[in-house]
Amino acid sequence: MERTTLDMWVGAFMVGGLIALLILAFKVGNLGGYDGSKTYRVYGEFDNIGGLKIKAPVKSAGVVVGRVSGIQFDNKTFRAHVEMRLSQNNLFPKDTSAAILTSGLLGEQYIGLEAGGDEANLKNGDKFKLTQSAMVLEQLIGQALFSKASGEGGDKNTAQGGNKKP
Repeated sequence: MERTTLDMWVGAFMVGGLIALLILAFKVGNLGGYDGSKTYRVYGEFDNIGGLKIKAPVKSAGVVVGRVSGIQFDNKTFRAHVEMRLSQNNLFPKDTSAAILTSGLLGEQYIGLEAGGDEANLKNGDKFKLTQSAMVLEQLIGQALFSKASGEGGDKNTAQGGNKKP
């Protein structure tokens, strides 16, 4: 092969690698699913948001219908105040519930919406009345260990093989 042909192939390989790196950056940054449609803001208050991050997806029935646009701590209620932007193409009833869920066992966290039955829809600035906080794996393990330890405690006298006095 000539030197120029080899340089052309190396250059094409480098351009392909840079394009792949750019696509990966968009996927990691949760920017791949942005469709540019108009949105409306809704809010939810959660006791614990776990590892939820800004730009995390908001899904309903497995379909991305919006993104988390802001997370703040409320000093009065000591809860996390989460702002979401939902596409105006997706209208939800006022009694829709929001829960923080996890993709897989240790995957990314997202907000899942469960539509209610109200005839009126959420509007810009509305707040979810029903929210469910994230399940934190460390807390679940701690609770399981604590309940296991307290369940085995029993009566010392019985555990040592002695007889109880009447």
